[in-house]
Parts: sequence; structure tokens; C-alpha cells
Amino acid sequence: MRLQIKNIALGICALLALSTATNAAQVTAPQGNDRALTVTDFMPHTPISKEFNETWSYQIVFDNGTRAFLNYSILYIPGSGRKIGCDLSFWNFKGKTYAVGRQYPPERLVANKEKATIDIKGEYKLENKPGKGHRVFYSADKGGKFLLDVTFESAVPGMVPGNGIWTYGKEKFAQFIHIPYGRVSGKIAYNEDTLTVKGYAYMDQTWQTAQATDMAARTINFSTNEKSPMHAGRITLTTDGQLMGYALYNGPQGMKVAIPTKVKEGGSDYNGKKFATTTMSFEWKNGVPALVFPVNKVLQKASLLDKVDGWFAKKAAKIAAGGEVLFYRGRSQNGLGKKIDWAITGVKD
Repeated sequence: MRLQIKNIALGICALLALSTATNAAQVTAPQGNDRALTVTDFMPHTPISKEFNETWSYQIVFDNGTRAFLNYSILYIPGSGRKIGCDLSFWNFKGKTYAVGRQYPPERLVANKEKATIDIKGEYKLENKPGKGHRVFYSADKGGKFLLDVTFESAVPGMVPGNGIWTYGKEKFAQFIHIPYGRVSGKIAYNEDTLTVKGYAYMDQTWQTAQATDMAARTINFSTNEKSPMHAGRITLTTDGQLMGYALYNGPQGMKVAIPTKVKEGGSDYNGKKFATTTMSFEWKNGVPALVFPVNKVLQKASLLDKVDGWFAKKAAKIAAGGEVLFYRGRSQNGLGKKIDWAITGVKD
């Protein structure tokens, strides 16, 4: 009898193990050949799930040492429904850091494909197809008066692998690197302080069918202040350590889409369960050289909650994310002796 019970128990364990292996989420790469990006890619995509979310992100490094981080988002907030999010952070604006976040009902976002423009309430605009002449405008009055108005004077054309959509189990994740590198000029302001600025910027767009932290353990974003040679992109590690996303490499033969095959920290495979604190290395397909840079010196630690509007929304965002989402940002030298700006994003360890 005991032997029979033991055999049944072993059989159940075997079935559970088989079921787990069978149901393990697999990452499927985008379909199609590498291609240039279009206005259709840039326009908002049709929500295909309840928790569908989409974000247009900018990281701008100005020559005066100030940095700006912007996100325009279509969000699903539990208990509140679909919202439009607009957030901006200034780092080292005359030696200080400022952040603001605003949320609006979804009907405030107006997309015009003919003009390649996304307008939110007249106070936030993405004008013209990403590239030379693309303008980013942000104006908010909350905890101070914020202004950013910059235009790309030049831009390296972006690319995407196929349709740009990764499948992870039943969920989907899309990424489009519109501007891996571009020079910008314009003005930024906080309250009565207005600065005329020049610098370089990286811009990409992502959408996904589930909350980001339900799919991703960590995301590493990086860009360089030199257009050649360069690596610029965003790599996501899923909750079980698989890789999604891509980078662009501008080498001797021109621009290449770089698909990651391995990410390491300090010589060991990196699974994204914790924030990296030593040296990161990325290996790629198609003969793209490895990218290596240290992440041991963090210039800024920021929280997503700093940009969420209202106590209830902050609580809802924290619950939805499974914790507080942090951004570790820094600047290092890559293996080519070029300065690389990076950010690691994920739930607090």
C-alpha cells in the first residue's frame, strides 16, 4: 500500500514537472526582415488587451550636463482604467533634480497620421515623424512650472527587426527604435529659469499587452553620444531570464540590427532578478561586436512613483507593478572608449 501511494505521488510529481515544462513561456522573435521605420509604427497602436500599454520615451543629454527623461504613455491603472500619462524628469538642472507626472483621460490624446503628430491637451506634443525636424514639447504646471521644447537638428535613421513584436507566452511586446542618435536644440525651463540647450538624444517606442513588470524583471537601456561607432537600444529580461528587445549598431558597414544572445554581469549570466552593480556585457547575432560597460557608479536613482499623480494612483501603480519601480541611471566608458549613457529599470530589490 505504501509503495502504491509512493508511486502515485511520484507520478503526480512527474506530471506536474511535465506540465510546468510544457507550459513554460517561450520567447518568439519578430517576423520579417530588418527594415526602416514608418509613420504607422510611430502612431498609437490599437489596444488588443485590457492592460495594453504604450510608451514613447526620450533620453536627452544636454551639453551643459543637464539630462531630461520624458515618457508619453497610454496606461492601464487598476481601479482607474485607461489613462494618458505624461512625465518629465530634469537631472542636474542647475545642480538640482525635478520631476513631474500628469494623467489625463484617453480622449485628450489626438493622433494625426497625415501630420505625423501626437497631441495631448495642447500641452504635450510629438510633432513630425521621428528624424530630422522631429519636435518634442512638454509644458506642465504642478509643483513648479516645467517646460521642454527641443527639435532634432539631425538624426540617425532608426530600424526595426520585422514587425517589431516579440511573443512571450500569451503576451506580446513590441519595440521600435526611432532615433538611436540625434542632435537636438531648443530650451528647457523650471519656474523662471530658462536655459537654451543643445545635446544628443535617443528615442524609442514600446507597447505590450500586460503590465510591464508582469513580463519583465529588468530592462537595460543605453545610448552613446557618438553616432559612429555606437550601440543604442533597449534589452528586456523576462521574469524567467529570457531576452527580448534589440539594439542598433552603427559600424564600418553601416547600421545593423543587433539581436542579443546573452547578457552577463561580472562574467556570469545575468537573469535580471536584481539590479546589476558591476560590469555588464552584451553579446549579439550577426557579427555585431560585444558591448561592455560598468554600472557600478549610479548618477541617479529615481522612482516611478515620483511621476504618478495622486495618492490613490501611486498605491494602484505600486500594487500593479508588484512593488516600487526604480530607475538606476549612469554614464560609463564602453569598450571602444566612448561615453555611454545607461539606465536599468525594475522593481526595487
